[in-house]
Amino acid sequence: MKEKIGVGFVGVGSISGIYLENLTKMFKEVEIVGVCDLIPERAQKAVDEYPIPKLYQDMYELFADPDVDIVLNITRPYQHYDVTKAALLAGKHVYSEKPLAATYEEGVELVKLAEEKGLMLGGAPDTFMGAGIQTCRKLIEDGYIGKPLGASAHMVCHGHESWHPDPDFYYKHGGGPMMDMGPYYITALVNLLGGVNTVTGMTKASFDKRIITSEPHNGEIIDVDVPTYVNGIMQFDSGVIGTIFTTFDVYYKEVAKIEIYGTEGTLIVPDPNGFGGPIKLLRPEDGEFKEMPICFDYETNSRGLGLADMAKALQTGRDFRANYHQTLHVLEILESFRKSSESRTFVELETKYTREKPMQKHPLKGVFEA
Repeated sequence: MKEKIGVGFVGVGSISGIYLENLTKMFKEVEIVGVCDLIPERAQKAVDEYPIPKLYQDMYELFADPDVDIVLNITRPYQHYDVTKAALLAGKHVYSEKPLAATYEEGVELVKLAEEKGLMLGGAPDTFMGAGIQTCRKLIEDGYIGKPLGASAHMVCHGHESWHPDPDFYYKHGGGPMMDMGPYYITALVNLLGGVNTVTGMTKASFDKRIITSEPHNGEIIDVDVPTYVNGIMQFDSGVIGTIFTTFDVYYKEVAKIEIYGTEGTLIVPDPNGFGGPIKLLRPEDGEFKEMPICFDYETNSRGLGLADMAKALQTGRDFRANYHQTLHVLEILESFRKSSESRTFVELETKYTREKPMQKHPLKGVFEA
C-alpha cells in the first residue's frame, strides 16, 4: 500500500489556502505533489509558502505526472466540468470543489466517464463530515427528536460584490446562491435525513445588474445571468418535507441555518459552511433550546477532510464519504429547483441516494479508518 497519496492542485485561488494548510499539516496520509494556476503568481506563492516540490506550467503537465494520484479541482464552478473531464481522461482520480458541475447533464457525463475508467470521483462540500453535523446525525438516529417530520434551511445575504475581490462569477453560469451555497445545505440535509425523490421551486433575479464596491473592481457593473432568489421544497424518501431558501438579494444579519423538526423535538443544526457547533435541541420537557455537546472530531475548519478520506479509500479499497453518488444527487436537487420554476411543475429526480457510514474516531487526528 502506498504510504501517502499524491495530490495535484488545479487552481490556487482564495479557497485553496485552507486546503494547502490542512493537507500539509493536518492530514497524515496525503501529500501535495504540485500545483498550477492560470495566474502563475498564485501557484508560485503556494510553492514559496508550503513544502510543495513541483510547480506545473499547466494542468496537462500536472495530469502527465505519475506522482499525482488525485487531482484537486479548485477552479471556478463553470470550469469544473472541463477540468474534471480532462483529468479523468488522463486517468486521474478527481476531487472537485462544489458543485460537481454547472449543470446536472454535465455531472451525469462526468460520473459515466469515471465509471467507465474505474476512477474515483467526488468532492466538496466535506463539512458534513465535521463534528457538528456528525453529532446532529447521531442525535437524530438516537431518537432525540423522535421521528423526523420536516426541515427548513436558510441562506440569506446581499451577495458578494461588497467584499469579494472577484465577485462576478457568483452571478454567472454555475453561480447564484443555490449553486454556490446550496451544496452545503443540501449535503447536510441528505446526510441527516437521506435521499430526496421530488422537488419543486420558484426562482427569480431581483436585480438585473450588480455594482461592485470591493477592490480591485470597484465601480464595475455585473450583468446578472442566474436566479438570485430561490425557494425550494423537497420530498425526502423517508416522507420528510423540507424547504430551502437562498438569496443574494436580502439584507439580513442572522438567521437559523438549518432546523430539523421531529415528533419529540426540534434540532437547530449549525452553519453547514462550518465544521463545528453550536447545536441546539428543544424537547417538550425542557421548554427551551439547550446547547448539546459535540461528540465527534474535526470541529475546526477541516477542509480537505473529504479528500483525505478519499485518499484512504484509494489505499484500502473501501468506499469514501464525499463520493459522486452524493455530489451528483446534490447537483440534481440544486438544478431541479430552477427547472421546476421554469416549467411550473414538480420534478421527480433520477438519482437515488444512500448515505455512507458516519465518521469514526481514530486515535491519531488526520488518520482514517481502513
